[in-house]
Amino acid sequence: MSAQGQVTTDPPVAFASIVDAIDARVAGLPASPALIWRDGAVTYAELGAMVRDAQVALLGLDVPAGVPVALVARKSPRAIAFILACLATRRPLVLPPVDLGRAALDAVIARSGAGHIVATGDGEGLLVTKTGAATPPREQRTASAAPPAAALMLTTSGSTGLSKIVPITREAIDRFASWAGPHFGIGARTPVLNCAPLNFDLCLLDVWTSLAWGASVVLVDQNEATHASGLLELLQTHNVAVVQAVPLFYRLVIEAARERPCRVRSVEHLIVTGETMRPAGLEALSEIFDRAVLHNVYGCTETNDSFTGEIDLAEVRRRGIVPIGRPLPGVHARLVAPDGTTVTGEGIGELWVSTPFQTPGYLDPALNAGRFVADVDEDAPERAFFRSGDLIRRHPDGALTVEGRDDFQVKVRGVRVNPHEVEAVLQEHPDVVEAAVLAVGDGASGTQLHAVVHRRADALLSGLVLRGHCAAWLPLAAIPSRMSVVDLSLPRTSTGKLDRARCHELAEIRPSRPSRPLTVLTPATAR
Repeated sequence: MSAQGQVTTDPPVAFASIVDAIDARVAGLPASPALIWRDGAVTYAELGAMVRDAQVALLGLDVPAGVPVALVARKSPRAIAFILACLATRRPLVLPPVDLGRAALDAVIARSGAGHIVATGDGEGLLVTKTGAATPPREQRTASAAPPAAALMLTTSGSTGLSKIVPITREAIDRFASWAGPHFGIGARTPVLNCAPLNFDLCLLDVWTSLAWGASVVLVDQNEATHASGLLELLQTHNVAVVQAVPLFYRLVIEAARERPCRVRSVEHLIVTGETMRPAGLEALSEIFDRAVLHNVYGCTETNDSFTGEIDLAEVRRRGIVPIGRPLPGVHARLVAPDGTTVTGEGIGELWVSTPFQTPGYLDPALNAGRFVADVDEDAPERAFFRSGDLIRRHPDGALTVEGRDDFQVKVRGVRVNPHEVEAVLQEHPDVVEAAVLAVGDGASGTQLHAVVHRRADALLSGLVLRGHCAAWLPLAAIPSRMSVVDLSLPRTSTGKLDRARCHELAEIRPSRPSRPLTVLTPATAR
């Protein structure tokens, strides 16, 4: 990055398409494992046959050209084949989180304009439901047409109470796969771990890029994604060479390795993404994966990966924080001060970024205002800069580190969550007067959400009821881990805003010890 915050590297040259690349692997590596799943493997030839079957099923839906379909399914080879069939037939595909509440899921699908909802089983084929149900009461906007080049339509948390739909184009996926495969040493038969659900943008690397380069993708069953000993065993059993995951995954692996000390020497590239990992955790990883190069990757759903760099433990010890690295090829970025001027030297500013892999904008164009700015990338005028909302510090030596956000979004288990959105959902319950959602550091799982809820007088409102209410509208990561239900007004500042520091005191939340809220429901007591 130059003093003006711009990069000069050339953008990656894209595949003709990852679909063509995977077809070439089906022809050239038919017996090689494409997917490692549970106790077996799916070869490239078998994956190709599954994709062809899914294409026939898609044609049978008789959906007009350009109208999306929605896939609501947990990770499986059949789900991956269906996604590839949509890419091959140029059918836009909506991938909402599978743990989204029913009402919110219906709203997202209605906004996407999807004509059919498809679910997959491990062996039962495709289960198809035609949409057309009434729009949920909270949904106020009409569906927008998918961009002509849209391939995957992902979701990301927004401040409006509903997830934003983020279309990713085929060209963006192709460009990313062209860069990421060689950069992380992914080639024919390379064992690559996939831990993220299929609706996460992380899958652009560890599923779609990996298959395009002929790798063997080792799939973590979503039901087993938090079983520490099983994750460590999976890495060892399949001699995994490339791992990309959020810090929660690595904390689980470190925990398992403490109970059963070991070295995982097959891993060559270990990629940390999603949120910052503490230096002590990185030190522990370097001991377990003592032959791996550690990488930090920074990005978001709207832009995909933007910065990356090898993690230098000596530098991390000195700084106490991990730099985000350098911009990827073709990425342009700048730091912008609150007054709109560009930070050209040492200082802090909001990161504005333009990448070859980014979305052309949210599906609802009204949401683009204030996020995709008119100051377009001069070397790629078709791309606007995306305002990330992240505050970045440039140090005297040019290194960049994350200082925080310009809003209240936080990451919980690698998922970006807006506490204001959670507050809005809680306040829709008829027995809730007001609510505050607080992000609290937790040594075991990173950041957790604690809710303090002022209930209506004489209401018999409990944490259990509130969890059920939240589950209808929010993904699992956004449901507060603890809820304090109180019978008094929440503290406010002199300007009438919630006094969040005093809300911490009201709920008796202390960073240095377990919290003792007034009325608490934890996952253990919920059972």
